[in-house]
Amino acid sequence: MNVMTKSNDKAGAQAATPTAITLIEAITQALAYEMRNDDSVIVLGEDVGVNGGVFRATAGLQQKFGAERVLDTPLDETTIAGLTVGMAAMGMKPVAEAQFDGFMYPMVDHIVCHAARFRYRTRGRLHCPMVLRVPWGGGIRAPEHHSEANEAIFTNVPGLRVVLPSSPARAYGLLLAAIRDPDPVIFMEPKRIYRQYKEVVADDGEALPLDVCYVLRDGSDITLVTWGAQVKETLEAADKLAFDGISAEVIDVATLKPLDFATIAESVAKTGRCVIVHEAPRTAGFGAEIAARLAEESMYDLLAPVERVTGYDTHIPLFRLEMKYLPSVDKIVAAAKRALAA
Repeated sequence: MNVMTKSNDKAGAQAATPTAITLIEAITQALAYEMRNDDSVIVLGEDVGVNGGVFRATAGLQQKFGAERVLDTPLDETTIAGLTVGMAAMGMKPVAEAQFDGFMYPMVDHIVCHAARFRYRTRGRLHCPMVLRVPWGGGIRAPEHHSEANEAIFTNVPGLRVVLPSSPARAYGLLLAAIRDPDPVIFMEPKRIYRQYKEVVADDGEALPLDVCYVLRDGSDITLVTWGAQVKETLEAADKLAFDGISAEVIDVATLKPLDFATIAESVAKTGRCVIVHEAPRTAGFGAEIAARLAEESMYDLLAPVERVTGYDTHIPLFRLEMKYLPSVDKIVAAAKRALAA
């Protein structure tokens, strides 16, 4: 039997105790864990090395793992995407950063025409185990091209997974799962809540399952479905509804593609009503897909039309109007009460 001194035992206990961290720190923690345990994991992107990224998601990684595994690239998103696809095709596990969501568009050719088609094109002989990390969404007073909610574009592409975490713990676990997945994952990080709150996250390497919706709050009167930064407002809306005696179930979709529709359908079968919340534009937003599936498969469970609380069919405005564009607690509560009154 090993015998430890009291001081060493205390030091070990302190080292093993998980600490409360922000979502951005959870991203860094997950990247560091995979890089320690898998030499094929490479991080690349604009300013990710020396500067640690524009949001500091990769801070300290180049110092720990060297410039050959944390690569500062030119300011060229097309090249970043091409390098990432090439590395993945050769058996590496690259994790690229798009820096901002609006910078993804030059990457689309490589993502859609190559990364998403490797398995299909080679009849399963080749995979493309890459992750594209994307600081996503509005709410940080950024200039044009820096506040996009473009997730629906990528859910329409066969062969891609689209993941949107909403908390430090889910960011850590889902990023680990994304890196370990043999196919390409678009990993969209809601930058508005990067540092908004902390959560205890054990750095134990435990991945969370992809393709699963998370029921964050049980309820019996209405189902609130959302993802990303809007989880915060949706949970606050559920609290506000509770003061009026309304029991709201809150679902975090987390993985938009492939969609775990069964969890949503099960909830709606229980509550009979549904409100879908997202900050992307209303027309052809991913909420429309969920609403269509409910109409097709859960029509007889619905007691009222599905409500949507979304952004507008315009670009996210600059900071003076930005928060008026985004779904608010009051808008979600009003939609829920309309559904309950129908």
